Amino acid sequence: MRLWYTSAQSGSRSYYERFTQRVSRLDYRGRRGRFGLQRRGSPEAGDGVTRLARFEHNGSVHYGIVQGDVIQPIEGDLFGPRTPSGVPIPVADVKLLYPVQPTKIMALAGNYSDHLGKDAPLPANPEPFYKTTNSIIGPGDSVMLPPDSRDVHYEAEFVIVMGKKAKNVSAAEAPDYILGYTCGNDISERQWQNGSLDGPESKDLQWWRGKGAETFSPVGPVIAVGLDFEKSGIRLRQNGEIKQETTLDHLIFKPAETVAFISKYVTLMPGDLIFTGTTGTTQPIHAGDVLEVEIDGIGVLRNPVA
Repeated sequence: MRLWYTSAQSGSRSYYERFTQRVSRLDYRGRRGRFGLQRRGSPEAGDGVTRLARFEHNGSVHYGIVQGDVIQPIEGDLFGPRTPSGVPIPVADVKLLYPVQPTKIMALAGNYSDHLGKDAPLPANPEPFYKTTNSIIGPGDSVMLPPDSRDVHYEAEFVIVMGKKAKNVSAAEAPDYILGYTCGNDISERQWQNGSLDGPESKDLQWWRGKGAETFSPVGPVIAVGLDFEKSGIRLRQNGEIKQETTLDHLIFKPAETVAFISKYVTLMPGDLIFTGTTGTTQPIHAGDVLEVEIDGIGVLRNPVA
């Protein structure tokens, strides 16, 4: 697969060196493929999906609607009427940020049967856990490996973005409380999480750092509103090689069920994020890697590892 930052003249330079040279030259802004928002064969503009972004332009943070190669700024945030304000700005002239500022980040464990292991029983209900809010980073930001980490893995995930306060809502009501969806990468240190290297007796009692260390929650690049997600594929590339791939109809618990279950016990607020689990098996990441989570109809979330 030929990616936007590859070059026929790259020679023996590493994937990361080519990536960072391109990023430096363009300030992670002027990329082909509309910030990775479109993919050949995936839904195009005019598909009924509205793509919302949070971005920095000329030193100020704004919200807007992505319309092809431009972003139309809006008044206020993403949770109001989204009234256009000012003139459209070329996507190449902005820096995309993580799309919301959540009051909480939750994530599901074991929400794909192929991640549970052969013959493992399916969970009776969603199994959420917390990730720290200061673990969030946006497109192009670096995943920073903690100095004493030993077995850090990627996890490509489909992420629910809440649009309204939700408490005790039913599965039938839940879609009305969801703003849309984005891409996420649930970075996980397996030794801290489950004792992957030294045995289960050596793992942390809680997942506070295994799942919540700083930079362990990349999200973006946009929020897709109105996406028929079950028709979308999700994939993760590590240095250009596909390592995870499935379709979202394989989720055990879909967004409506997940929101309904969580809202019985925890009130969800506008902008809160729910990672919905990862597929298959995962592998370690290393400094110098470039990770890409792609979901059809949403875009590509790219993050280097440092």
